[in-house]
Amino acid sequence: MASAAASAAPESDRAALVKAFDESRTGVRGLVESGVSTVPDLFVHPDPYASVPLAPPGVSIPVVDLSLPAPVAAAAAAAAARDWGFFHLVNYEALVPADYPARALAAVRAFNELPAPERSAHYGRAMGGGVSYSSNVDLYRSAAASWRDTIQVGFGPTRADTERIPPVCRSEIVEWEAHTTAVARAVMALLSEGLGLSEAALEEASCLEGKVMVCHYYPVCPEPERTMGLVPHTDPGVLTVLAQDGVGGLQVKHTNEHGESYWVDAKPVPGALVINVGDLLQIMSNDKYTSVDHRVVMNSREEARVSIAVFFNPGKRGDSVFYGPLPDLVSEENPPKYRSFTMSEFFGAFFKRDLASKALLENFKL
Repeated sequence: MASAAASAAPESDRAALVKAFDESRTGVRGLVESGVSTVPDLFVHPDPYASVPLAPPGVSIPVVDLSLPAPVAAAAAAAAARDWGFFHLVNYEALVPADYPARALAAVRAFNELPAPERSAHYGRAMGGGVSYSSNVDLYRSAAASWRDTIQVGFGPTRADTERIPPVCRSEIVEWEAHTTAVARAVMALLSEGLGLSEAALEEASCLEGKVMVCHYYPVCPEPERTMGLVPHTDPGVLTVLAQDGVGGLQVKHTNEHGESYWVDAKPVPGALVINVGDLLQIMSNDKYTSVDHRVVMNSREEARVSIAVFFNPGKRGDSVFYGPLPDLVSEENPPKYRSFTMSEFFGAFFKRDLASKALLENFKL
């Protein structure tokens, strides 16, 4: 359903367009370099911004200050995770050098703005050595492609061959993974405390050990109102740490106390990281914390957007390791809302669906 015209065309025609785009090996950035003045049908989303209204002026996602006393910061993080599923994290400088994440964002931009032949040498969908560079992980499954290209790197439980990361951004990506792990450890401690558990509860469940980094590049767009950077979705894992540049475009779906839903701009805050709850943390917290829809809108014809997300998941895998609501959160008064499952079953359900599908949590509800 790339457009009314495209939806009427045979599916084989769309498949041919997808194949031709993918085999160009230059991504969406390549379309911009070719001088396109309209968004190709492959990328057109019907009424992408019409379904849910924007938030009233003055509404913004919460801020959690890591420099506050731990009990205060934990209470703030828990409230944000419960009511919003998202928050800005500020004053984390004790964990991260002053030149990050800016250095990592600049390095990712530099790779995506290399000449096409240099980028295309790295292009491919297979995660060879745990690294890939391509456009739209769900390109062959989605109804319409999104306006972005991505470097993806697996850092755990099996660590990628970092020599496969493009040289222009290799050292910055590797350094940023170490820094985000320190941030995630601190945030997981706050969220564990917010559940009334020991601060090590999520870390002891191996939630820092599974790590995937996605470095998104959203090129300038000739018709931003006709496509999307990222369709509405929830993240499948435990926790996401996001660094974004100043261009903006991230929006979070929020439902207020009156049951009214709207999209809230997560406007870039200088020096802040964005933290969000994934589906797996909603399950492990037995619905104390919530995983919410978010998206990236194309809001600029002037400058490309760059963001780097690190998804944290349990690292202990195998057919004898099960996940579900944390045992200390379950009682007769508060029975489990989800069944137990292995990580292979969980991610199997995730990868079988379209990115925008809302059905992942439903697979595991009791």
